[in-house]
This record gives sequence, C-alpha cells and structure tokens, in this order.
Amino acid sequence: MTRQFDPKPVTLEGSHVRLEPLARRHAEDLFEVGQDETIWPYMSRPPLKSVEDARAWIDQALEVTATDTQIPFAIIERASGKAIGSTRYMDIRRNDRGLEIGWTWIGTVFQRTAMNTECKYLLLRHAFEDLGAVRVQLKTDLRNARSQRAIERLGAVREGVLRKHMVQWDGFIRDTVYYSVIESEWPGVKRRLEGLLGRARA
Repeated sequence: MTRQFDPKPVTLEGSHVRLEPLARRHAEDLFEVGQDETIWPYMSRPPLKSVEDARAWIDQALEVTATDTQIPFAIIERASGKAIGSTRYMDIRRNDRGLEIGWTWIGTVFQRTAMNTECKYLLLRHAFEDLGAVRVQLKTDLRNARSQRAIERLGAVREGVLRKHMVQWDGFIRDTVYYSVIESEWPGVKRRLEGLLGRARA
C-alpha cells in the first residue's frame, strides 16, 4: 500500500544547520542578515527594510502555509542558534507526490558554505525518504548563473526554460530555469551530497 504523501511542518536537524518552522520570533535575526541587497535581485520581493517588514513577510508566508501548498522554514545556524535565512517546500501536489524546494535565501557570509548544501540535503532526504515523494523540483531566474551552478552541483537535472514566466518585484519579467530530482535518482544524489558534506567536515 502506498503511503499518503502529506507534507507537514517539521524540524530537520543537520550538522551545520537546523530547519525549523518559520515563526515571528525569527524576524530580528532574519532582518539582520536580510538587509544585504545582493541577496534579493532574483527574488520576488525587495530586501527586508526593518524588523517590522520581516515580521510582515513572515506573516505573509504563514498565511500561504494555511493553504497547504507551502511550508516555510527558518534556516538556523546550529553554532549560534540564530536564523540565517529561509527556505520552503512549495507547490505541494499531494495527488502527484511532488513538491518544489524554493524561496531559498541565506545571509551573504553563509553563501557558498556547507550550510546551503546541507539545507538541500535535509529537504530532499525528508521529501523522498520520509514523505515518499516521486519528484522534487527547483527553479531559478535564468540570469542567476550562480544559482544554476549550485543546483546542478546537487545533481539535479535541468529540464528547460519557461520564457517570460514571472514578473519580479522591480517589474522585470524573468525567464525561469526548471530542474528536478526524481525518486530513482535520489540514491545517487544522496551519495553525492553526503560526499560534499563529508569533505566539508573533514
């Protein structure tokens, strides 16, 4: 009998980071790391302007959570206990056993570290091994070459480009690159990510 695919808010523990359900208590930490304008050019909103703005953004994320189509997480640096970014399960399609990992941002000083890799590892492992997903997708702005390299480094397969796909907060209409990992690919992707994380700990 196939288990029910029904993602719910959960805490995922790693060596470097902990992913926990996003909450208003994370607002001050997220504002501290989210003021940097270099984080936001390819996101669907401008940089965080204040703690109140961060709280409003969190409230908006929690409103969407109530629709059962998204689950937002705070990314917590285990060494400090502080929130250093956020990520989400999105486009949750229970009947199709699929979801998207997206809305990911992390403080500049934590980019290109094992923390982002471990975030993806925890989310992918939970999706495939605990929930029974058959497909996990990721997407990024075609202009964002760094993000594309990072997704490809995970071992995800590039599927194609949706042209004139999304209007950004600054009015730019972006093309979007889609990637995916499917259930048969997960064991190989898992080994790859565990190898990368192992080298980071060495």
